[in-house]
Amino acid sequence: MQPEQDIFARARLLVGADAFNSIASKRVLLLGVGGVGSWCAESLVRSGIIHLTMVDADTVNPTNINRQLMATTQTLGRPKVEVMAERLREINPEADITPVQGLFSEETAGEFQLDTYDYIIDCIDSLKDKTALIELATHTQATFFSSMGAALKLDPTRIRVAEFWDVHGDPLARAIRKKIRKGGRETGKPFLCVFSDELLENRGEAQQPADDEIIKKACVNGTMAPVTAIFGHTLAALVLQDIVKTENFL
Repeated sequence: MQPEQDIFARARLLVGADAFNSIASKRVLLLGVGGVGSWCAESLVRSGIIHLTMVDADTVNPTNINRQLMATTQTLGRPKVEVMAERLREINPEADITPVQGLFSEETAGEFQLDTYDYIIDCIDSLKDKTALIELATHTQATFFSSMGAALKLDPTRIRVAEFWDVHGDPLARAIRKKIRKGGRETGKPFLCVFSDELLENRGEAQQPADDEIIKKACVNGTMAPVTAIFGHTLAALVLQDIVKTENFL
């Protein structure tokens, strides 16, 4: 392919051909394709990740449109993973994208073969399912990254990265740690999280949540795209940085 026709020319220019080939060889599992996960998926594929499996049980509903990449007035009612897969294949027709419309839980974990991936990215909303993924993924050979809560935030300068047990000011991380300790269980190897210690209050009148939101969340909080997108892009960057540094390309 000629340089002017190479969609990844700028990526190769930054990290070099060997590092880029390493990026393209990795198998990534992304769980949750919502306000954070959708942006993470696109960022990964635009950066050279080819082998990506995306898992999400939901369909696009109107409340997703303000912050989820695949959600438009034209995609309402369609499975999120299918719409996202179509978009990613338009970006790179050679990408190996596997959309799975399903729910990850402790009961279904065996179906996802966590040990077969190089990277596992957690963008799950449900406290119970998120905790189960953390406990299981940190005992695999895969490198694991997790998103903490991205709702009730507007200030992108307060978004941080820290090891899970060092995350501060985030109610979701606190609830997960409490659940793990209360159950007498433990995480495996250390892992990095994207989080923010900002915590605003909902100021608008709450609408009746969609059925899938009732199932997944104890409450529905306000969210804006600039913050959720940065969470997602940061997770993608952690994967790329890890590949480049681990392979001693930097």
